[in-house]
Amino acid sequence: MATTAPRQGLAFVYVTTLFFIWGAVTSVNDILLPAVKEIFTLTDTQGFLTQFAFFMAYFVVSLPAAAIVSRLGSARSIILALAVMVLGCLLMPVATYARTYTIVLVALFVIASGITLLQVAANPLSAVLGPPEKSHFRLVFSQAFNSLGTVIGPYLAAHTLLQGGLFEGGAPTEAKIVESLGRIDTAYYFIAAVIVLLAIFLFSVRDRITAAAPAIESGAGGIGAALASKWALLGAAAIFLYVGAEVSIGSTMVNFLEQPNILGIAAEQAGKLVSLYWLGAMIGRFLGSGLLTRIPAGRLLTFVASVAALLCLIVSQIHGHHAAAIAISIGLFNSIMFPVIFTLTLERSTAPAPATSGLLCMAIVGGALMPLVFAKVADMTASRSTAFLVPMACYVLITLFALAAGRARIVGEAGPKVGSH
Repeated sequence: MATTAPRQGLAFVYVTTLFFIWGAVTSVNDILLPAVKEIFTLTDTQGFLTQFAFFMAYFVVSLPAAAIVSRLGSARSIILALAVMVLGCLLMPVATYARTYTIVLVALFVIASGITLLQVAANPLSAVLGPPEKSHFRLVFSQAFNSLGTVIGPYLAAHTLLQGGLFEGGAPTEAKIVESLGRIDTAYYFIAAVIVLLAIFLFSVRDRITAAAPAIESGAGGIGAALASKWALLGAAAIFLYVGAEVSIGSTMVNFLEQPNILGIAAEQAGKLVSLYWLGAMIGRFLGSGLLTRIPAGRLLTFVASVAALLCLIVSQIHGHHAAAIAISIGLFNSIMFPVIFTLTLERSTAPAPATSGLLCMAIVGGALMPLVFAKVADMTASRSTAFLVPMACYVLITLFALAAGRARIVGEAGPKVGSH
């Protein structure tokens, strides 16, 4: 027993590095979108297919991923996930060589498939590597490092993808197109190299992670148990709405800030400002991990979701620098939503953790579908500002989920449980 806590502490550190890497890789999509729009001369709707392809992988892969984690265990599943991510990164230069947008979408789907398996394995693992009463704290703390990745990723990607080539201005030429395509290659070769190094390290410590992780029941990844649990379904709906809102805002941020009635700045500058959106999420997660040791998780989720809804409403009604600042600040209130929804659901679901985790990760498909609704509203109203009413509606429904979770009983406890830490 004396060695269990240190062993779990080290395993928690190793697992938290995964949150950083998948945050950085996912956030690069926000910068890739305006880049491929320019390179392949795409409409807004066609450009948003990058997010559709990426987040659709969660819908397709999450349940098989839960079965893989149940069969292989957490450590081996993590190594497999990183290998799949590398494969996807190496498909991106194939896409640029062929100059085929479809292959870009395939590459993003493969990368996201690896991230999906990573999330199914790592989210519940982070939550259980320590005392049960601190599960919210641990997952929010790990997600804070995920946010650190989302701060660094867009800044570096904007510097690489949104300058030079077609972004120099003037008429497009073959030389400019080749330079912009080459910058995509550079970005994804670098990402692949970082993932390979991380995979080598985690392979070397796989036995420590396996020893620290709780045993997983055979067949625990089956979908039936998750679909039979009311709270697994409610949690999945909340995750769908949250990721849909977060991705809608993050994906439109560059084009939103570029608008003459908002900031009227260049794409590279707007891309770097996207880092502030994710910086708010990172700060909020570090603060939130502390607040969750004092404030019931359901109550804190109610507060941040309701404030995010209010901010979206305000953005939909105003313009200029104030609209830009408020839109960026939504990231601060997004901060704790995903990990708290995840752990509130794990506590209340009657299904095994891998099955619940698989369904919750499957619900991340909201990031594929809600941005298309956002884009449709923007096209119909000719206003990206008005489209902020879409994430506003998502946050209102998440507020209702939080209120219900705060009153629901945690599985395994006798009697009602109002809130949890």
